[in-house]
Amino acid sequence: MKKENWTCLTEIVLLGFSDFQSMRELLFCLVLTFYLMALMGNSLILILTIFSPTLHTPMYFFLWNLSFVEIGYTSSISPKMLVNLLSEKQTISFLGCGCQMCFFILFGITECCLLCVMAYDRYVAICQPLQYPYIMNLRECAKLAAASWTIGMSVGLGQSISIFTLPFCGSNRISHFFCDLMPVLRLASTNIYKNEVAIVIITVLVILVPLLLILFSYILIISTIFTMPLAKNRRKAFSTCSSHLTVVCIFYGTCIVTYIHPNSEYSMDSSRFLALLYTVVTPSLNPIIYSLRNKEMKVAFKKTVARK
Repeated sequence: MKKENWTCLTEIVLLGFSDFQSMRELLFCLVLTFYLMALMGNSLILILTIFSPTLHTPMYFFLWNLSFVEIGYTSSISPKMLVNLLSEKQTISFLGCGCQMCFFILFGITECCLLCVMAYDRYVAICQPLQYPYIMNLRECAKLAAASWTIGMSVGLGQSISIFTLPFCGSNRISHFFCDLMPVLRLASTNIYKNEVAIVIITVLVILVPLLLILFSYILIISTIFTMPLAKNRRKAFSTCSSHLTVVCIFYGTCIVTYIHPNSEYSMDSSRFLALLYTVVTPSLNPIIYSLRNKEMKVAFKKTVARK
């Protein structure tokens, strides 16, 4: 193939919700509302964890990283989607599509790793409480967070480069509202078998493996909680895990339902609406889950407001 054919696509059309013309204004209002909620809620957690000394613990250090990830995760998709919902020309540049995919993968994989690290933190706190200060010290927490970000950046850059160096010379339309992996990959004018295999391997290594580790951690946590003699201690232990477990169920639940389904016209329509959940709605719910079900966060908020 000639060299000039490798860059024959200059932009990609994001059909998104163009077949739901009557709903575009409603979708715009809903997406904007949830996006602002995600920005404000996660920014509040960032501020509280920085300025409240009582929140300078490993759990809230990882929560700070998670909130930062959520802001980047939804910001990589929501602004462009809002513009396209009000525009007749629903396009994104080829370079912009590559950047969007890179950041989407980066923040998504980093979140998977952070949720796994947070489950390990809860395991150590409940199952090995006497060794917790030594195992989860500042240096080790920084290493775990850095490893999560490194994995996310490596996968994001690697996958984006491997996909966007393929020749794209055919159709430039995808039936989605952002540059997701498979819809974009199917536009390539070459055999994509190796890329599909790579996606499956990465999915198993950096998405399913963390999920299995989270489940294993909670099996150990629950078995330890049931051996506690006092009901008060059992309730306290459950309360420290409930917020994280809720976030894990929402994040992995929406992703699994979105990507594991039969290929059909109905499933394509439903997957777009399901994708709204984990790209827009879920990042706005996480701060609510952690703040409403967390006494320490409420106390820190009240003290910060009173102090200011």
